[in-house]
Amino acid sequence: MALTTIGLMALLGCFTGFMAGLLGIGGGMIITPFLIMLIPSSLIPHDHIVHVAIATSLATIAFTSLSSVRAHHKRGAVLWNVVASVAPGILVGAVVGAQIAGWLPTFWLSLIFAGFVGFSAFKMFLNKSPRPDRNLPGTMGKFFMGIGIGILSALVGAGGGFISVPWMVWCNVKMQNAVATSAAFGFPIALFGTIGYIISGWNVSGLPPWPIDLGYICIPALFSVAITSVLFAPLGAKVAHSIDTKPLKKIFACLLCFVCLYMIRQAYLAM
Repeated sequence: MALTTIGLMALLGCFTGFMAGLLGIGGGMIITPFLIMLIPSSLIPHDHIVHVAIATSLATIAFTSLSSVRAHHKRGAVLWNVVASVAPGILVGAVVGAQIAGWLPTFWLSLIFAGFVGFSAFKMFLNKSPRPDRNLPGTMGKFFMGIGIGILSALVGAGGGFISVPWMVWCNVKMQNAVATSAAFGFPIALFGTIGYIISGWNVSGLPPWPIDLGYICIPALFSVAITSVLFAPLGAKVAHSIDTKPLKKIFACLLCFVCLYMIRQAYLAM
């Protein structure tokens, strides 16, 4: 992999790490399409590039989320009781979602990714206030919500913030607490989703051998993005506690709209 490509991936890690700390979004919705652009076709065959990009994106979140949640925890913003109730469902959902993704052809995986990115952008633009009497569900409700977050996050290679932050805000959790708690969700999603992608990509023909690939995980891309994202996640978390993030969410939503269109194009090319 060329030094220029590694440098661009490192810059990608800086941006996504910062956004992970700032908005509680694991960065997968941005990392995935850029990895599709950056990973050389000579390294990963076109038929597998979307699977590899999503899997590698998910693996980077394991590093970013730990850095981000540590910064939020220092400020007492993580709702650990909510994490304890939701995490078991996330573990189940992340493994299941990775197996489903391994089975899906590139066309459907790209289309699902585009759909959820578009939905996330739409929700960010709306930014509706929740009913004041709405609260988080009970233990079983949180468990099943965790399954849903885990499956969808593994399918699109994201840390779950695109679902968990709006859900918690909808249930009248303060934005800073929702962002911090979502960062804590990111690690189990990424860890078990990554294990699932290693399993589902283990015997896939055409992929490079270790140490280039581990299942669907592209090792050079993983470390190029992960190292810088870990450094910039605490900075994003610090900024999140000192500014109003609503204007930034709208800017990020505009970027997601372009990502959605790009992934629709990828689906078209895979037809």
